[in-house]
Amino acid sequence: MAPTPDEPLTLTVHSLPTPDGAQAEAAAATRRGRWKMIALLLVCASPVIASYFTYYVIRPEGRRNYGELIQPQRPLPAVTGVNSAGQPVPLTSLKDQWLLVSVGDSACDATCERHLYLQRQLRETLGREKDRLDWVWLRTGSPTLTPALQQATAAATVLHMSEADLGAWLQPAPGQRLSDHLYVVDPLGNWMLRFPADIDPKRAKRDLDRLLRASSFWDQPGRPAP
Repeated sequence: MAPTPDEPLTLTVHSLPTPDGAQAEAAAATRRGRWKMIALLLVCASPVIASYFTYYVIRPEGRRNYGELIQPQRPLPAVTGVNSAGQPVPLTSLKDQWLLVSVGDSACDATCERHLYLQRQLRETLGREKDRLDWVWLRTGSPTLTPALQQATAAATVLHMSEADLGAWLQPAPGQRLSDHLYVVDPLGNWMLRFPADIDPKRAKRDLDRLLRASSFWDQPGRPAP
């Protein structure tokens, strides 16, 4: 058999991406990455977005809200109170729940007693939503509390606080005392609503209902586990 003549080596050359095609693919990958980042940021920011929605969108024209909206909102300060067991409790640890707050001297005069009663009643009237709202009494003056008041506020969060610390955070309406109002703090830890002195419980209840209803899609009962 005749020898096979030498043949040049043949190579199969596959098509290579053109410079324009590579750039287009890189640009598409960059766009996908940006959209993923935007989606992640929106998820992380959703509680804040919902909070602003609660304050500014659900607020009807003509001031149907009874309480006075606080603008700008004031975050829980980095101060510490003392609970009934004598343990220090950072005030910021109360966030992640709606708070209905009263302030009063430990001796608890008639206004203080009425506020404590109203806080308990307003919370109870929320029905199945009541676990989303904490009843908080920030007391000043004497560090000791009578057994009767301890028993009456067993279901509340009671902290002994410096009046100066509270006065640097909360503020009464002109001509009123700090202890004349009930205050609402949102789950993000912002004081955002002040009810008038001589509070009308029915109108205050409507405000609380609206706040809880508007935030129901992002706010859950209780605080997240540490």
